[in-house]
Amino acid sequence: MSGTGPGVGGTAYDAGGTAYDAGGTAYEAGGTAYEAGGTAYEAGAASFDALWADLAAIGRDPGTGGYHRLAFTPAELGARDWFAAAAGERALVVHTDRDTNLWAWWVGPWGGPDDPDALVLGSHLDSVIDGGGYDGGLGVASAFAALDAVRAAGLTPTRPVAVAAFAEEEGARFGVACAGSRLLTGALEPGLARGLRDRAGVSLAEAMAAAGFDPDRLGPDPDRLGRIGDYVELHIEQGRGLVDLGAPVGVADRIWPHGRYRLDFSGEANHAGTTEMSDRHDPMLTFAMTVLAANKQARLAGSRATIGRVQVEPNGTNAVPSRVRAWLDARAADEARLGELVEVVARQAGERAERDGTGFALTPESVTAAVDFDRGLRDRLVAAVGRAVGRAVGGAGSGAGSGAAVGGAAVGGAGSGAAAARVARPGGVPVLPTGAGHDAGILASAGVRAGMIFVRNPTGVSHSPGEHAETADCHRGVAALAAVIEDLAC
Repeated sequence: MSGTGPGVGGTAYDAGGTAYDAGGTAYEAGGTAYEAGGTAYEAGAASFDALWADLAAIGRDPGTGGYHRLAFTPAELGARDWFAAAAGERALVVHTDRDTNLWAWWVGPWGGPDDPDALVLGSHLDSVIDGGGYDGGLGVASAFAALDAVRAAGLTPTRPVAVAAFAEEEGARFGVACAGSRLLTGALEPGLARGLRDRAGVSLAEAMAAAGFDPDRLGPDPDRLGRIGDYVELHIEQGRGLVDLGAPVGVADRIWPHGRYRLDFSGEANHAGTTEMSDRHDPMLTFAMTVLAANKQARLAGSRATIGRVQVEPNGTNAVPSRVRAWLDARAADEARLGELVEVVARQAGERAERDGTGFALTPESVTAAVDFDRGLRDRLVAAVGRAVGRAVGGAGSGAGSGAAVGGAAVGGAGSGAAAARVARPGGVPVLPTGAGHDAGILASAGVRAGMIFVRNPTGVSHSPGEHAETADCHRGVAALAAVIEDLAC
């Protein structure tokens, strides 16, 4: 590590690395140069603004404001082109791996793509249907901008550094979330992946081939995976934890276990006008009760259950349906609660099917265990965020107080009620669990030391056109990520 820089409001660092903000509060800075007002901070902020302006135009629906960057569609391929252009402007070496994940390497005497112990930053570029633009894209753009900030600070790495964008993270087109990272790690069987089909019946293999990729190359890449020393993913928070705490940036502690389950309801098609209500075998009724049951059971358990996709046959206004197919997204604080939630919903659906004279079957399509991020890396991320963002995330006068152990149910001084139960704040930096799945979780499950940084979402809305982050908070996220690069790689 080399170099020092100005801090918030013109703060300077003494020889011991202690920084003092304008209010006289001290926190360990370690020589970071990314506080607001510093040259490196401004370089990172300006870089982010330019990157974001270019990315934000790709795949956006002018009517809804939402994004449609589904895997291997023209919009997603356009985002890939944006990635390659951003990497080229920074003289980074771009690779597309066998699973279509993108890598941009900062190559030098410190190493490159063939060397071990790389620090990898990134996220994904695809979106859900009519989703928000910040989900995924914020992390990739921030990673490029953070490299610019580090370079502006005059620092050079001592280990390989890369920016990555993982493919089909959302699973919005082919139904398996984090497909790119699952294939890389061996968590998704290549033959199964090739056979996945979208709503139009196009297979993943066909879509890949049409986009110029070779589906026969899909599969685990243990050599590439083994060269990742640390993976850090910056992401917009998909909830209101940071809003409730008044903090612009936080660090992830763990990911809840979650799963996607296909629900099949079968019955008998019949005439809507001539079939007596008592003579019907209507799977829509069984489905409707299942939706209500999932909602009720999730609320009772403090878990999450969503049925947001449904297909009906024959889908006629004047016909009793013969078949309803739907998908349940279920999430809970631990595997036992997740299993209980799905079991109860399935049991109630089956009981209702018997009364309705219909059939019911539940098929798990993807289930992901809970992930606890590496504590050593998490603590270093907390320290880096604190150095880069300072009082903005809970220094003196913020009311942060002293937190309980990370992940504890009670958090001293961080607030009260739901927010206090969710978050611990060591050193004033929020540490939050999340119910959303991420590539960082897949890599962590495969043995990679991984962690996440969250940027405040003022509405808490995600997977929707209403998803948003304030520009100033995005800049703070870039500064935090630059501080991470300095701490872990310089």
